[in-house]
Order: sequence, then structure tokens, then C-alpha cells
Amino acid sequence: MFFKLISRNSKRSRKENGLFFATLLVSIVAFYVILSLSHQDVMIFLAQMESDAVNRLLKMIPMFYGATLFILFFLVYFASRFQLERRRHEFGVYLMMGMSRFRLFFMLLAEDLRSSIAALLTGLPVAILVSELTSLITARLVGLGIIGHRISISVSALVWTAAGFLLIKLLAFLILSGKIVRQEIGSMLTDTPEGTKKPLPVAVYVIALLLGAGFLAGAYWMAINGMAWNELGKMGLTIILGLAGTILLFYGLRVVMGFLAGRSSRKNKLQVFTFRQLEENIIRRTTTVAVSSLLILAALCCFGAGVAIAQFYGESEQHVLDYTFTDEANPSAIKDTVKEQKVDELFSDLFEMKIGYIRINDDYFQMDSVEEELEKQPDSEDKEVLLNNLSYGTDPHLISLSGYNHLLEIAGLPRIELKDKEAAVYMDAEFTNDARSKLMNQILAKNPQVELVGEKYHLTGTVQSMGVVVDRSITLSFALILQDEEFEYFTKGDYSIYLNGVLDSGQTEGKSLLTAISDTNKKLNQTGLVYESYLQNIGRQLFYVVAASYITIYLAVVFLIIANTVIGVQFLTVQQKTSRRYKTLIRLGASYQILCRCAAKQIRWYFGIPTVVAAVSSIFGVRALFTGLLSSRTSDNISTMMIISAAMILLLCVVECIYIAAVKASSNRYLLTLMVPEREE
Repeated sequence: MFFKLISRNSKRSRKENGLFFATLLVSIVAFYVILSLSHQDVMIFLAQMESDAVNRLLKMIPMFYGATLFILFFLVYFASRFQLERRRHEFGVYLMMGMSRFRLFFMLLAEDLRSSIAALLTGLPVAILVSELTSLITARLVGLGIIGHRISISVSALVWTAAGFLLIKLLAFLILSGKIVRQEIGSMLTDTPEGTKKPLPVAVYVIALLLGAGFLAGAYWMAINGMAWNELGKMGLTIILGLAGTILLFYGLRVVMGFLAGRSSRKNKLQVFTFRQLEENIIRRTTTVAVSSLLILAALCCFGAGVAIAQFYGESEQHVLDYTFTDEANPSAIKDTVKEQKVDELFSDLFEMKIGYIRINDDYFQMDSVEEELEKQPDSEDKEVLLNNLSYGTDPHLISLSGYNHLLEIAGLPRIELKDKEAAVYMDAEFTNDARSKLMNQILAKNPQVELVGEKYHLTGTVQSMGVVVDRSITLSFALILQDEEFEYFTKGDYSIYLNGVLDSGQTEGKSLLTAISDTNKKLNQTGLVYESYLQNIGRQLFYVVAASYITIYLAVVFLIIANTVIGVQFLTVQQKTSRRYKTLIRLGASYQILCRCAAKQIRWYFGIPTVVAAVSSIFGVRALFTGLLSSRTSDNISTMMIISAAMILLLCVVECIYIAAVKASSNRYLLTLMVPEREE
């Protein structure tokens, strides 16, 4: 009979507290996904390409895991306390009927253990599925297609997920159950009404509201302008202004609630009661609501910025070349060596890219006319960066025209046409962006005259930035593209030759690009050739995608479920403690439908206020993250990334609506219990 009671109570608890149970399921999924990171296909591949970066990332996982356990413990403690508080009368009846306190303590622990096991049995299979889907989606973000995927279940991740989850649940319920069983029977059987708090003068709340808005504006301005990223002290000041501004803003919102409460209307029944409830709840719990809003803000910023950065790094590089071969000992023989090893059969195209320096004398290159034209342009950060870069261009790299034109043909771009004494400008994408290229193109349109080893040349065309080899470690800040004869003359035949290759379609047929290049690498490793593959490039790219998508989305999920569960549980706790007010309304004739509409309006405002504040702040927060984290070459892409971030923020706001619906359902069930008439002794 006792164990049947435990089973029945456990099922009822999960049904009545569906929001909290769903939060636990999401926590289990998040734990497993982050702990199983090292077993996923993408990370296994990355460990081969970027082992140092991946190892540093994986070493951070225990830190994220421990911090999340610490935070979730307080969530479980707070939410579980609400559940037990609602059952105080039930526990008092058990003791009145002769149940010992030790038996009550054991019953509560057994109920929680049963619910925890049910959550694990439900959440772990879902976590495994989500982990596999996440691995596939991450690979797809960088255009690799579906990898030769094999389902990989991390036993260690399963063990640590279950152990951590059970630990925080057990610890929280040991503390709470101990407090419950030590209470006197009389206090269990008596409802504890919610206290009141004496309001301060209206002027205090108005000042708090204005100060809060001012502090937030200051924090936004410092973060977006980059001031917060320059010094640790300024970063600390920005954070302090943001925290203080948020708390003061919520503290001052009592003025707004009081104003809305005063605008009573016959059409809106119980409007005064609704906003008086909100006024009291917000002023009483300013810090809690503000912290919840900050957690939602952190979730929105992590999710919005993380997805946008992952999307940018997934699409920012144009894939043209698959391989580059080099031979430092005998560069001119590299093509013959590749043919001797019969490697050329693997490629549809092999061509030479010649890159060198001026080898004539010390009087290298002067482009005073370009710098003078650039000085005439309106002042901007891009102009200053260009001037700085060009000041080091007295000894530029030289690129052979035929090799670069071949590269453009493969990419489907128009060839460069150069006449005698003409040169094109090359600047690698690492050193330029759309704004700087536009500035240079305006100058190049005037065909400026430069001096190359005493000879007059004209710069023409537009800035070129297509990667000349597959390895991103070879980057040219400034180079000149010359006709082949002129290239040979200025380099004196002393230059580097890179043999670029594009895989034959037969090598990639029926395979993803990752698999095709991996298989080709195995063949090339047997030849002793020195080469770089597209995987070296994509490995770095993919690392940014994985780091941005996995870590930021994980943190976003954790912050979001904590914030929403705290808000939802707090509202339901307050509703239970103010039950006498609802019972009074029932005696005065309020129907169940009217009470539900009143509670629903409170819930929308209670969730909506911190969510709206967080959503508005997140726009500035994401923009500030882009300012501090992204390189200068991404500055022209910030508007596009902001659009992606805004879409992700809207998506999380939809999640907020789901939480609101869940809390409404719990509130309606509780209000229904109040409709039953009580006997007054």
C-alpha cells in the first residue's frame, strides 16, 4: 500500500508540474549533448585537423558542466520547494493519521527518485537522438553534406549525465524533505498568507525608472562603440551599469503598474485587481525578476550571436580548390613529380600558381599617387586601416597572371585582361572587406600611376581577393598581378610554384566532399608528396562553427529554461500564497472563466515584462558581441548577421509563448481547485 501511494503521488506530481518536468528533460538533453561532444563525427574529424583548438574546447566542457550543475541545483531547489509547499496540508494529514516523520521523509525521497528515473528514461533516448541530429546539422552548415555517419553513443556522457542529474535532485530533496518533516503539524495544516510591503513615494519609483533607463543606455553605448572591449575596467563598468540599470528599471515599473491599475474599465473585469497583483509582485521581487530578465537576455544573445557567427563562418569562404602541392627543393619539377606518382589521375584540373618577390635591386615599389588619392577620401576607420596596410607595401608579392586567370575560370569569374605596363591589385580577404575594397576600387578606376623598379606602371581593374592556394596560412596583404613575361623579368626566375588541383568528379561521386578528400588523402600519403588539402582550411572554419553553435546554443538553452522556470514557478507560488484573495473573489461572485482570464493576463504581463526588456536589450547585446568578438573583415557583414540574430531572437520569443501557455494551464488547474466550496469551522 505504501509503495502504491509513492507511485500514485509521483505520477500526480509529474502531471501537475508538467512545466518543471519538461525543464528537467531539456536539462538532461543539454547535459548529454555537451558531454558527448568528443564522440560526434564532426569533432572526431576536427581533432585530426585542429587538434590543439579542439582539445582546448573539450577541456572547457567540464567547466560548463560543473557550472550548469551548480545553477540547476538552485533551480531544482526552488521549483521543488514550490511543489512541496503546495502539499503541506497533505503532509500534515499524513502525520495526523499516524505516519512517522521518518516514513514521510522516506516517501518524499522515493517519490523524487521515481520521478528522476522517469525523467532519465525519457530524456536520455531523446538526448541521443538530438545529439546525432546536431552532429549532422553542424556538418551541413559548412556545406560538407551528410558524412558517412555512424550512430555513436557515449557511455561516459550517459553516466555523467545521469550522475549529475541524480546528484542535484537528491541533494535538493534531502534539504527540502528535511525541512518539511521538521515542521509542526499545525503549521502544515494552516495556510501562510503572503505578506505585504509598504510602498515608497511615487517619486522614488519614477527616479528609479529614469535612472535605470539611463544606466542601460550608457551600457549599450559603451558596448557597441567598443569601449567596453578596450580595458578590463571599462568592461566592468559596462556590466555594472547593465545590472544596476536592469534592477532599477524593474523597481521603477511599479509606477507603470499603478497607472494601469488606475485605468479601471467595466469592460475589463478585475483590471484593478490584476495590476495591483502585478504591482505588488514586481516591487516585492524586483531582484528575482531582473535576474530572470538578464538570464533571458543572456540566452537571446548566446543563441542569436552564436547562430549568426556559425552561419557566417559556414558560408564566408568560397570553395574553389581542393589541393595544393609544393616542392621547396625543386619547385619547377612539382608537376612532373605528381605525374610520376600517377596522382594526376585523381584530378580534373592541375595548374601552377607562381608567387614571388621583386629580385632586381633595392628600389622596389612606390605608389605615392595611390596613397594621395586615398588621403582625399572621407575619414573613416577603413581608410586608416588601408593607409596603414599600404605603408608596408614597398616590397609586394608578385603573382603570375596566367595562374590567377586559371583560378578565376574554375571559379566561374571573368578573366583579368592586362596590357603592357599594367598591373592588378591583390589583397587577401583576411586583410580587406567590402568597404576597403570599395575605396580601393574607386582609386583603381582612375588608373593611378605607380613606380615598379624605376618603371612606370598603371594599376587597373578591381581588387582581387580569391584565395591563391587552399591553405589559409598563406595570405598576402598586398600583391601585384603581372603578365607572365613581366613576372619572370622582375622575379628573375626565382619564385615559388604551387600546384593547385581540383578533384575529378569520379572521386566525389556518391560521397560527401569530406569523405572524398579524406579518401584521397590516404592515397596521397603513400606517395610522399607534400600537400595541403581543403580540409586544412575547412577544419578551421568548421571549428568556429562547432564552437559557436554547440557552446552558445547549449548556454542559451540552460539560461532560458532556468529563467522561465523561475518566473513560472514564482508566479504559481505567489498565486498559491494569495489564494485567500481569489477565494474572496469567488464569494463575491467571480466565475471560473473570469478568474482564468485575470490570471492569464497576469501571466502574460509577468512573463512579458522581463522578456520584452531582454529582447530589446539583446539587440544591443548581440551588436556589442559582434563588435568585440568579430574580426575587422566581417564588419560589412554585421547587418546580415544582425538579421539572422533577430530571427533567432524571435524564435526564442516563440519559446516564451510556449512557457506562458504551460503556466496558464497550471494556473487554471489550481484555480479550479479553489472553486470547490470550503467549510468554515
